[in-house]
Amino acid sequence: MAGNSQRKGAMRKEGSKKGPTVGSGGQRRRGLEPKGPTPSAAERTKHPVARRARAVEKKAEIEVRKAAPKSGSAARGGTSVRTRKDGSELVIGRNAVVEALRARVPGTGLYVQQFLDADDRVKESVMLASEAGLPLLEATRAALDKLTDGAIHQGLALAVPPYEYADPDDLLAIAADFGEAALIVALDHITDPRNLGAVVRSAAAFGAHGILLPERRAAGMTASAWKTSAGAAARVPVARATNLTRALKGYADAGCMIVGLAAKGTPLDELDPDIARGPIVVVVGSEGEGLSRLVAQTCDITIGIPMTSDTESLNAGVAAGITLYALSRGRVAR
Repeated sequence: MAGNSQRKGAMRKEGSKKGPTVGSGGQRRRGLEPKGPTPSAAERTKHPVARRARAVEKKAEIEVRKAAPKSGSAARGGTSVRTRKDGSELVIGRNAVVEALRARVPGTGLYVQQFLDADDRVKESVMLASEAGLPLLEATRAALDKLTDGAIHQGLALAVPPYEYADPDDLLAIAADFGEAALIVALDHITDPRNLGAVVRSAAAFGAHGILLPERRAAGMTASAWKTSAGAAARVPVARATNLTRALKGYADAGCMIVGLAAKGTPLDELDPDIARGPIVVVVGSEGEGLSRLVAQTCDITIGIPMTSDTESLNAGVAAGITLYALSRGRVAR
């Protein structure tokens, strides 16, 4: 019959003069069902309250980033170190942590954020920590934020214990145990831990028995120094003296020749070979100020590294390396 529909679901409504029509499939009925309570304003993304909350959160995140310690590698993911009151440290950030573990910086535990999106650096850090026998400590992001004082940790933090310094007299004892004339490097007001790490590396390469540092106004054996030493810090002891001048006088009384590096000193290649063969302490000053007055007065002689007139000075790490190499040749030649 005209007007009748043979389509599936066709139906005739009572009181309708029209022919059969296709039903709504229950959509009208479901549209009338309750949808639950209205979401709060903060949960509705386009509501002004939610927008203000997001703005406050974003501002707080920016403030945290500004407060975080800056470093030259922020673009690579951040490399920062936080020092605690007890002298222990936290190496923070994926690049910093993996580089520290590669350099075998001694740690007490590796903190890993829960549900972390792991990349190659995270996987390698976990592997290196496991191989070194370090505990893997899972922590929430909030716990890591609190632990690192709001620094950008990227889900990784390596706990490093305080360095155990030797006594200045221990360095002489080590040389005696080897049956060798002592070769010690003393650093005067070297404040850059990377310079300290470079000196430790050179000391290990050329047979020095240890490094002597002053307690104040000088870099210590931090994770950064350890990393720069490329693992040499595990082989060369570092001692600390309350008073560097007094410690140098103690070495002199024990029979050591105290030799200071100074631009106007005797050229290194003219140094008496007998001095190189005997017990010797090489004192290296800062690049800018050189040896301090009292330390310079304590030195028996000063030596300088011959350079072109265009070069004013070398940094402590390079100067120590050149000097130790020259002395090692004289000591081997005996």
